[in-house]
Amino acid sequence: MNRYLEIADRFQLDGRAVSAESHGDGHINDTFLVKTQTGEKYYILQRINTSVFKNAEALMDNIILVTDFLREKISKAGGDSQRETMNVVLTRDGKTLYRNEEGCWRVYMFIDGTMTMQTCESAEQFYLSACAFGHFQKLLADFPADKLYESIPNFHNTKSRFLDFEAAVEKDACGRAASVAEEIAFVRAHKEFAAMLVDMQESGELPLRVTHNDTKLNNVLFDEKTGRPLAVVDLDTVMPGLSVNDFGDSIRFGATYAAEDEPDLGKVNFEISLFECYTKGFLGECGELLTENEKRMLPVGAMMMTFECGMRFLTDYLSGDTYFKIHRENQNLDRCRTQFKLVSDMEKAREQMDRIVEKYS
Repeated sequence: MNRYLEIADRFQLDGRAVSAESHGDGHINDTFLVKTQTGEKYYILQRINTSVFKNAEALMDNIILVTDFLREKISKAGGDSQRETMNVVLTRDGKTLYRNEEGCWRVYMFIDGTMTMQTCESAEQFYLSACAFGHFQKLLADFPADKLYESIPNFHNTKSRFLDFEAAVEKDACGRAASVAEEIAFVRAHKEFAAMLVDMQESGELPLRVTHNDTKLNNVLFDEKTGRPLAVVDLDTVMPGLSVNDFGDSIRFGATYAAEDEPDLGKVNFEISLFECYTKGFLGECGELLTENEKRMLPVGAMMMTFECGMRFLTDYLSGDTYFKIHRENQNLDRCRTQFKLVSDMEKAREQMDRIVEKYS
């Protein structure tokens, strides 16, 4: 019997698992689509990467708290709580996780009739994803952030990430530093910038909120029939954070028509029209709950998350590609270079970005 079927059958499924196939393109966890003998429901089986998520039990506590809260909000608004948020399936003995010699496993209900997109195919899709993440922020506006565990400490602490980067350069575990001198210099030129948002949060100028912290387009499920956003998924990094970082990570990933690992930088450009689409959708959903400082710092959030992610890709490349999954040589380096190209483009477009935020505030 397929070992994944044996693992899936440890959970409260609607019947015996009969197939388990690799599913999705995630960088961190291993994901499988499971079908049971009844054929009525599908499930998502995941092996959690415990090298990244050190405390899987606390991580699942976060997800249960947030999804329970979301289901209540969705139901009160007349929505479908089985399709508009993730639903955890417990093990047969009532736990959120199953552990064996292969790792730490969990199961979600599969939300059928949905689709995801790896890159932005139209401005309308990007606008709709902004509505989805803005609405997510709005639904969780009154959730007590102090109840959540910090699933990855200092996840978007760019000051801390900068120190990690410098340590990787110093160690140069794979002897790669000399070949990426230009990229290293780019990071070091942004040392003071890296501290900006962290310093503002620590001084009370930016409030902590419940944030998703991985607001890529491919973490929104769209309804196949209507094309409308249905649910925000991948809640592993939901924890206290900055709204401007959630906004910024979406811009980093979606305000370009290039792939994240595009090796030809001539194809990598920051699209100001896509920035405007996203800003309109995001502020249209949650603008009323944001402070003036939060709105003013949205362009900085876009630059910061793009810079931080590029720095993380470079750090991983220098360290031997131990964090982000790679499928070919130099993939993390190509990912790094696309991010730094976008940062440079955003810096040139900063005044336009400011005007757009002011327009939709």
